[in-house]
Amino acid sequence: MSRPLTKQELHNLAMNHVGKDLEKRGFEFIAVNSKLKKHPQFVCIDKNSHYYFVIVKTVILPENPNNYDMVWMETFKKHARAKDAKVLYAGVGLGNPEGEDLPIYLDEEYLIEYNGIQFLETNFN
Repeated sequence: MSRPLTKQELHNLAMNHVGKDLEKRGFEFIAVNSKLKKHPQFVCIDKNSHYYFVIVKTVILPENPNNYDMVWMETFKKHARAKDAKVLYAGVGLGNPEGEDLPIYLDEEYLIEYNGIQFLETNFN
């Protein structure tokens, strides 16, 4: 019988989806940090050598993966400005297709809600 995925494994699953999306978009990875609550998860550069800090947030459906803590994000954007980097946000919702109260199991089907990468403006308001 399969076992439920841990929080770290769920986060890694979400990061794999986001990483593939970043690769398709032509980003080159400078650093990857898959530890929970360590930000950013990806440091990338684009073809023009601009730096991007990518935040990956994993939630369990039906929670909305596109929501994030705006106060914390402003602090993070300040950090990105200091490093001359842009901020990208990728919210990923995962769920069990058999019911929202059930865990997601290793090597079994799962639901995913991923609306792509959001560019977050780092300029001062």
